[in-house]
Amino acid sequence: MCLDGRTEELMSIYSCPCCGEKTFNPLTKALAGQLNSKGKVCSNCGKHCTNGTASTIFRAVFCTAMFALVIITFLKALPHELLIYIGALAAMYIVPMLINAFCFKMEPTRRKDAAS
Repeated sequence: MCLDGRTEELMSIYSCPCCGEKTFNPLTKALAGQLNSKGKVCSNCGKHCTNGTASTIFRAVFCTAMFALVIITFLKALPHELLIYIGALAAMYIVPMLINAFCFKMEPTRRKDAAS
């Protein structure tokens, strides 16, 4: 159940978890950040929202895999290693944002300084 009593299955991934209104778009959702950020403000209710726990777990696992790729590339001295380094670092920034834009639900921020 959501805060207002609605079932989560009926809510869009672009809906505010506090008021239930569809106030986010893929760009604002991609830039909302993880659970440790202030997030984006809902234009309807004014509460801060971030991408949820599943998004944070995905980002941690993906960034760990990219870091492992960089370490393996360094240790094995693979050809074109500079391109692999640049690609892995770019992927660590871009891929989680794309996944956040189109997957996973929003959650209210957990930071106390962002509570409104």
